[in-house]
Amino acid sequence: MAQAYTAETGNDAARTRQTGSGAGRVRALLERLRGDRGIWRRGVILAVFAVIIALLMILHAQIPNRLGNLGSLTETFLPWFGVFVPLIAVAAVLRRSATAMIAVLLPLIVWLNLFGGLLTGKAAAADGELTVATHNVNADNPDPVGTAKEVAASGADILALQELPGGQVAAYEQALAGTYRYHAVEGTVGLWSKYPLTDTSPVDIKMGWTRAMRATVETPDGSVAVHVAHLPSVRVKLEAGFTANQRDNSADALGEAIARERTDRVVLLGDLNGTMNDRSLNAITSQMRSTQGAAGDGFGFSWPASFPMARIDQILVRGVEPVSSWTLPRTDSDHLPIAARVKL
Repeated sequence: MAQAYTAETGNDAARTRQTGSGAGRVRALLERLRGDRGIWRRGVILAVFAVIIALLMILHAQIPNRLGNLGSLTETFLPWFGVFVPLIAVAAVLRRSATAMIAVLLPLIVWLNLFGGLLTGKAAAADGELTVATHNVNADNPDPVGTAKEVAASGADILALQELPGGQVAAYEQALAGTYRYHAVEGTVGLWSKYPLTDTSPVDIKMGWTRAMRATVETPDGSVAVHVAHLPSVRVKLEAGFTANQRDNSADALGEAIARERTDRVVLLGDLNGTMNDRSLNAITSQMRSTQGAAGDGFGFSWPASFPMARIDQILVRGVEPVSSWTLPRTDSDHLPIAARVKL
């Protein structure tokens, strides 16, 4: 009996030495996983959710707008679908689900295909010939003079402002006079320039009052047609969904005005209340390039200023080459100002 006891104890020690090593632990883990058939059965719901997220990103253009403009709402916040990827991955690890871990690769690949290019540096090394900036200053801005000086400090050669209250236009004009020799205001939008402005006129975007304009800027390197616009706001309501019909109609009108532009080089500055992914802005985005998409680093979200979630302020160009694009520091507005450098 004593001999048997000694032999058994010796085997246990040997087994302990074997499994205690690194290789032994790995083999033991693999053996447990092979024996754990539930690793494939667990997390099926997580896997299905991952596939749904991937399909929504792939087929976002197929989501109809007939019901509360659901398609446009999805496209406005499309980059945020990537947040689900790490959440699903963490849940898959906690559930020890091989099925969910494999499934989460699908939305990851789709998201990187759609937005991965925005994560890499694209700014060109050479300086551009023209710096432009735009800012929705907010009609309720408590410090218009301070806001004007802050955006002027960006060094922009051309500055567009939107949501200018009639009673504060003089304050903006006075604050910007030392930086910009030329300016024009039409309705609630204005354009300030270091170079002469000609052919200034309002642009009808079917709103009943003026919230868009165009002017020709005579730069040292030739003429540039600059449009400034503030499209109607959109709302998200439980009973009506994503209400954007007026915005969409104004976008169509602005797209038609830009299509009629005879100048080869065109720049659009403004608050479009929509992202480049939003199909309802197709009349504009189909004929112009986003400086952020072409030469910016990151998403360049501009609204809301307290926690930017979407880029609804845009700098779009046609016939000029984007060099770089960025957001400017926060002012007293609920939007961030944005800027870009372009090569004529």
